[in-house]
Amino acid sequence: MNQPQRPWMDADLDMLRDTARKFFERECVPHHARWAGQGHADREIWTKAGQAGLLCASIPEAYGGGGGSFLHEAVICEEQAGAMVGAFSNSVHSGIVAHYLLAYGTEAQKQRWLPRMAQGDLVAAIAMSEPGAGTDLQRIKTSAAREGEEFVINGSKTFITNGLHANLICVAVKTNATVGAKGVSLVMIETDGLQGFRRGRLLDKLGQKTLDTVELFFDSMRVPVDNLLGGEEGKGFAQLMQQLPQERLLIAVGAVATMHRAIEETRTYVRQREVFGKPLMAMQNTRFKLAECHTQATVARSFVDDCIARLLRGELDIPTAAMAKWWTTDTNCRIVDECLQLFGGYGYMMEYPIARLYADVRVSKIYGGANEVMKEIVARAMDR
Repeated sequence: MNQPQRPWMDADLDMLRDTARKFFERECVPHHARWAGQGHADREIWTKAGQAGLLCASIPEAYGGGGGSFLHEAVICEEQAGAMVGAFSNSVHSGIVAHYLLAYGTEAQKQRWLPRMAQGDLVAAIAMSEPGAGTDLQRIKTSAAREGEEFVINGSKTFITNGLHANLICVAVKTNATVGAKGVSLVMIETDGLQGFRRGRLLDKLGQKTLDTVELFFDSMRVPVDNLLGGEEGKGFAQLMQQLPQERLLIAVGAVATMHRAIEETRTYVRQREVFGKPLMAMQNTRFKLAECHTQATVARSFVDDCIARLLRGELDIPTAAMAKWWTTDTNCRIVDECLQLFGGYGYMMEYPIARLYADVRVSKIYGGANEVMKEIVARAMDR
């Protein structure tokens, strides 16, 4: 089903979309079953993605990136979600960690890490969630005590995306445990050969079976003070808040692309499946359900396109990004559920993409800030 041309697309982005689509179909889709069985993609996929120009596309060329904008990240994100390739989180690597470095890193930090991230030599992750602190980051316990020119870090993190392969991790720590959010700092760690750092088990998730998600442990781990982001302790929470609109918009971008993939899978199936001697698509309930899903997905795409335009103008605020995050992920889960129902019993079989989508999308209402928290952010903005 042909989709209308996006208002922000141009020839350069069309070329990138084609490159990304072919890359995911060639390098990732054929390996899904094996990667799902082992619980992670092969490490080399990062190097291949770097060679294809799909990493750090929105980072300036001076730091080894593609020199693009958020639009380039959005195109890659859409194609990855549309191909149902969750094997590595480029959004975390390129859309989040790289932009923390770009926004808050020193020149030396940018030159040291960004080019290697763009090449896929470094795999990046961000470590915020802990066993007792998820969305409420003021409650994190991981501590970083300064001793001379080093931080001594103790604690643990959980649900870390890209955690198995990551060798550059942005860690949220408490440099002052007595002042709440003002005591949070962001420290970059290079894990290769780092004493006191260890990875826990691969977490057995409901969905997203090909994406490596692990626990991390820091036992008197020593990191240079020069690895602090922003040059001053206690700035981490503010840095997180400033980057959240773009992070949550990326989640919304992926959600909308997934809606359209689910609808297309279902449209193909109901045209072929016969019930009571005629195609399932001929039944009014099927047609109405798909019409409802298509309408919701179209509205979602228009809203997200408007949010993208706001972001590019520097006008996307935290409440609007929160709206985009919670509404698109909630709508995505609802659409996938409606589509699965039209498959009947086959929708419950993992050999059908719709079953994988059902398992994969549920977490989107939790990560990036639980949807209940997103609604609270919107409500507080209304109450001012």
